[in-house]
Amino acid sequence: VTEMLELRKQLNESVTDEARKISVNDMVIKATALALRTYPNLNSHFYGDKIVRHNRVNIGIAVALPGGGLMNVVARDADKTALGTMAAQNRDMIARAREGKVRTDDVTDSTFSVSNLGPYNVEHFAAIINPPEAGILAVGSAAKTPVVLEDGTIGVRSIMRITVSVDHRVSDGAEGAEFVNELKTLLENPMRLLM
Repeated sequence: VTEMLELRKQLNESVTDEARKISVNDMVIKATALALRTYPNLNSHFYGDKIVRHNRVNIGIAVALPGGGLMNVVARDADKTALGTMAAQNRDMIARAREGKVRTDDVTDSTFSVSNLGPYNVEHFAAIINPPEAGILAVGSAAKTPVVLEDGTIGVRSIMRITVSVDHRVSDGAEGAEFVNELKTLLENPMRLLM
C-alpha cells in the first residue's frame, strides 16, 4: 500500500479542514466497494431459504465504542460516492456513534462490512461475518517491510494484510480469493479510487 499511503498524504496536504481529511480506512472502504461491483455475489444477504443480491453497495464500518462494544455505521453507495465526500460522511457517523447520537440511517442497510484493527497495531486477524451479510473484510496495520522488488533488488514497501471471511452458503473460498486479488489491485493502484 505504499502508493496508497503516498496518495493519501498528497490529498490530505491540500485539505485545510481537518474534518475533510481522508483516512486509510476511507480508502479501503472505497476499494472494497469497487471490488464488490466486480464480485456482486459477495454483496448479498443470506436469509436461510433465499439469497438476496443487492444493487447498492453499502459498507458497514466497525466502530469501537468508548464504553466497550462495537457498532457498524454504514457508508451508503460507497462505490459511487466521491472519496472526499465519503470520508467526511464517515467521520461524522463515527463521531455520532461514539457520542451515542447515531441516526437510524447511520446504522441500517449494510450489505458488506469492513473491520479495521490497523489503528490498534494489529497486523492480521479474521473478522466474524455480520449476519445476514455474506462477507466481511479484516484489515490490519500497514507496516514497512523489506521486499524483493521487480528488478531483483531489496527495497522497503508498506505492506497491509487483509483477510476476507465469506459465508460458504453464498460463495466460496475461490471467489473470496478473486475478490481479495481485485481489492489488492485497487489498493496498489490507488488513483482508481478517485475515478
